[in-house]
Amino acid sequence: MTKADLVERVTASIARTAGPMISKKDCARVVDAFLDAVKEVLSEQNNIEIRGFGTFKIRRRKTRMARNPRTGDPVEVAARPVPVFKPSKELRAKVAEKEAEREAVVSPTTYPEPTT
Repeated sequence: MTKADLVERVTASIARTAGPMISKKDCARVVDAFLDAVKEVLSEQNNIEIRGFGTFKIRRRKTRMARNPRTGDPVEVAARPVPVFKPSKELRAKVAEKEAEREAVVSPTTYPEPTT
């Protein structure tokens, strides 16, 4: 899903619940503002917790040794902060539920006997 798809889906959701009160252009501004706020908070090394969705955190990766793929020489990779996302229990349960539905539709429980 791209950002344009997300804007389309959010606009459709708002139109279903509250009527056509917001244009796609305005919805795109809201989505952009939300994503910019997330980027800004994470760049300040702070966490964001969205109940029922998950938590965006900054983790500190330790210094480690790696190898240069061209020469094979060992190279030290410096410690650095990286953003991570931890889904909430509700989100994990919803994803697992959808996956179970997909598997039930795609793979039947009994297989036909092969004909020889």
